[in-house]
Amino acid sequence: MNRNKIVSAEEAAELINDGDVIATEGFVGIGFAEELALAIEKRFLRTQSPKNLTLFYAAGQGDGKTRGLNHFAHEGMVRRIIGGHWGLVPSLGKLALEGKIEAYNFPQGVISHLFRDIAAKKPGTITEVGLHTFVDPRYEGGKMNAQTKEDLVKILEIENKEYLFYKAFPLNVALLRGTTADSEGNISMEKEALVLEALAMAQAVKNSGGIVIVQVERVTNYHRINPQMVVIPGILVDCVVVASPENHAQTFAEQYNPAYTGEISVPKSMVKPLPLSARKIIARRASMFLKINSVVNLGIGMPEGVASVANEENVLDYITLTVEPGGIGGIPASGLSFGAVANAHAIVSQPAQFDFYDGGGLDQAFLGMAEADASGNVNVSKFANRIAGAGGFINISQNAKAVYFMGTFTAKCDMQIENGEIRIKQDSQELKFKQKVSQITFNGQFSAQKGQTVFYITERAVFRLLPEGLELIEIAPGIDLERDILQKMEFKPLISKDLALMDARIFAPQLMKIRKDEALSPGERMHYEADSNTLYINLEGISLYQEPDVWALREMLDKQFLALQRKCHVVVNYDNFYLGHDAEPLFFEMVKYNIENYYLTSTRYSTNAFFRRHIGSHFANINAKLYATQREALKDK
Repeated sequence: MNRNKIVSAEEAAELINDGDVIATEGFVGIGFAEELALAIEKRFLRTQSPKNLTLFYAAGQGDGKTRGLNHFAHEGMVRRIIGGHWGLVPSLGKLALEGKIEAYNFPQGVISHLFRDIAAKKPGTITEVGLHTFVDPRYEGGKMNAQTKEDLVKILEIENKEYLFYKAFPLNVALLRGTTADSEGNISMEKEALVLEALAMAQAVKNSGGIVIVQVERVTNYHRINPQMVVIPGILVDCVVVASPENHAQTFAEQYNPAYTGEISVPKSMVKPLPLSARKIIARRASMFLKINSVVNLGIGMPEGVASVANEENVLDYITLTVEPGGIGGIPASGLSFGAVANAHAIVSQPAQFDFYDGGGLDQAFLGMAEADASGNVNVSKFANRIAGAGGFINISQNAKAVYFMGTFTAKCDMQIENGEIRIKQDSQELKFKQKVSQITFNGQFSAQKGQTVFYITERAVFRLLPEGLELIEIAPGIDLERDILQKMEFKPLISKDLALMDARIFAPQLMKIRKDEALSPGERMHYEADSNTLYINLEGISLYQEPDVWALREMLDKQFLALQRKCHVVVNYDNFYLGHDAEPLFFEMVKYNIENYYLTSTRYSTNAFFRRHIGSHFANINAKLYATQREALKDK
């Protein structure tokens, strides 16, 4: 039996009751049901109903002006917001700052998982994400103003380990979006840039006894597609609204880009190079941290420049870029199309992406930095006159193996780049390196305890996180340490005894040529630390196919060991190292020889589980240990 579920946007808006809890899908403008939001706004302005709504959403949904959730920003229309990001809905943020609504900010990934847990009738979501940040109830509990009273987050202890418990609650309405609906209400998303958490939201609302409304571009009697392409089954859909084209753009910047759906593949030359500016300097320095075969996340704003520089320097093929709403591989879009990906290898659901992120799947994350303090804490979520929200920042920054925060050194700066040096013409009095940040979105000391690798990158200085706090490790050429750095900080950082100038290539107009192929010089592959008598050998990215490849490596190592004229401790990095079958016997003969003749002790590591399992037994046969991380290798050095 066909069930024609098509209604008008106005009819759908009439289904919303006063006091309803509404779950909305979207990432910036991708997947947001703009036609439905407009119709609900028009009804409220005409009748003052629906009122006292609760909005519940994971990612930021707006254009920073009037679109998206900004349609709900009328006094009396909304009573409470529980959202992952606020920066794109300034009109709602204004209501929160004025104390006219209750306002919560939870991590984006937590909310995406909470939809699944509500669907499964679980009491809530249990996770480490948010511990020791403003979401932790020992700090602020995710409450963004004084009018927000109810505790929705609790501390749990399970087997002597702390977790946060985010309370589940029933949902009354889901406002979703797809491309095509059939007469049964089955929804496919062939022209959508992302699938987000549409399925989990629909299940959560239906199992709460609510209604699911889906905005689509078109309808058909029957889907003529593989049923696996149906993202929201018709059993979950109550009604469908066919949107006008102007309210169903693929993103808030583009009506439709076929590269975001895999319909076409665009050349990398489509990514425009950045002009030489503070933004490009920061992106260039950050790009120099990129590691071969890393899985990488780029945040919105300043970190987007890393994709541009990596493309310009021809190193995009070294890494796999990902974005939190689900894109894997390809070239992330920017601006109001952020979240979409051209030439993606895969696009998964947002909850699945955060499963991977929360479990430590990210090798490197490049994130924005609005404020940082002496303890290494970072704030991107709340300021005196603005609520930005955390988005996926907390999930990503807490769980990536290495984190690189990016931002200008002061709020605004008039600077020039002359002859490879920075000249500060007029500096800002608004400082970003604070004695104490306004809100803790990233907890530096918690990170240091976990042994995370953390750097803070600006156009004139680079810091790294130590257990004692921030350490200044690099300054830009042309910058005066006292005048341009220390006097522009509210605290005095630790200063490295090996304080260095930032690489001169960063400040030159030509390409940096940072691509690191196998032909790195011995000086770039080996570092000797005299104090500990330790030689660090970096074999990352090397491939040994035949015996001549092994002989070339052996010659390079022999020269280094003979030059030391003493036995030493050795730590070897085998990340992304390939050893061909024909090269194996001679390679392990070389390793055994080196152990017996050159090493006091030796440890080695590779983060690749397949490599450890495949090659580990060969190392074990010659009493050579192979660890999963550098940290483990150093512990046993």
